[in-house]
Amino acid sequence: MGLQKTIKALADPTRREILGMLKGGRLSAGAIAEKFLVSDAAISRHLSVLKDADLIRDEREGKFIFYELNTSVLEEVMLWISCLKGEKND
Repeated sequence: MGLQKTIKALADPTRREILGMLKGGRLSAGAIAEKFLVSDAAISRHLSVLKDADLIRDEREGKFIFYELNTSVLEEVMLWISCLKGEKND
């Protein structure tokens, strides 16, 4: 896991909001972009950062790209934070 990339990606509130949207299931780039008052290019960049941090996956279907959470990376981050807190992992 690239923890530095993951933490950097999670630092941005727009990217955290995108992750929250994807919690409900996969969405197209257009469906994500329509929820924000920024350009499509800005949303594309946010999606690229999230994908580079391996927090999301994408899948092309025809002319659409759908995004979904990659929960395994989030679980690794949670485990790391739990270890920092001194929690025991069974």
